[in-house]
Amino acid sequence: MARTNKLETWRGIVANQLFLLPIAAVFLLLFVVPLGQSVWYSLTDFNGYSREMHFVGLRNYARAFTDSSMLASLGFTFFYAISTTVIVTLLAIPLAVVLNEKFFGRNFVRAVFFFPAIPSVAVLGLVWAFILSPLGSGAVNSLLSLVGLNPVPWLADTWLARVSTVIVSVWGQTGWHAILYLAYIQSIPSDFYEAATIDGASRRQRFFLLTLPLLTPAITVSQMLLLTGGLKVFDLPYTLTKGGPGYATTTISQVIIRRGLGEAKFGEASALAVVFMLMVLVVIVLQLAISRRLERQLT
Repeated sequence: MARTNKLETWRGIVANQLFLLPIAAVFLLLFVVPLGQSVWYSLTDFNGYSREMHFVGLRNYARAFTDSSMLASLGFTFFYAISTTVIVTLLAIPLAVVLNEKFFGRNFVRAVFFFPAIPSVAVLGLVWAFILSPLGSGAVNSLLSLVGLNPVPWLADTWLARVSTVIVSVWGQTGWHAILYLAYIQSIPSDFYEAATIDGASRRQRFFLLTLPLLTPAITVSQMLLLTGGLKVFDLPYTLTKGGPGYATTTISQVIIRRGLGEAKFGEASALAVVFMLMVLVVIVLQLAISRRLERQLT
């Protein structure tokens, strides 16, 4: 009898593992194999087209840390990712609390805030490139001219271009993440708020002592999406500013694609990709560790 139960247990284990085979195969083909190829190409002078390649060791990695465009794009990428993550989080949580209240036209207001997440980010970048055009014909500068102000170089000045890119990204993502927080808020039992109200807790106290701690799982998910999306961003800065002025708004993804496809330096592009992947891995691990620690402290 015991032998039969043991056999059935092993059969169950084998059956469960078989269900994981398709996932393992997809992971192997779409991640492990390309990653291995990238690591190998990063150690060669492969140009992406010719089959002939030569082993160059760590020369591509040395160039990655001395390339001015690489360093500039790395700085802007982290600035963009961290700025959008912090600002969207600070705006989306209060917005979700407001959208959870009962008022006339609530569903319409929710739809309005969620709308920027529907169109393609590349399309939004093109639209905002016209709105923030540094020329006098730009939409914002046209409005400024009506009150006698000179055109502002929104996308032609280094810091204004960076700030404008972050603002457009925040505008496009805040509503989506507010809806994410709203879903978590609506899952909190109303009994908690009723008990807190009976105990004399003010609205501010209910938010900081009840809502915010219970939102920590949502904050972890939201910040993970924002951080990973910000680190790998390509479309919005490219369509909005083309990476300019100079390398002011160039992202690491743009440099990798330009180096590999545009300049036929596939080995250098692979080295950049490997270095950036390791940096992103470190950032994500730190972000998760900090989020988990805060989650334990708040709950």
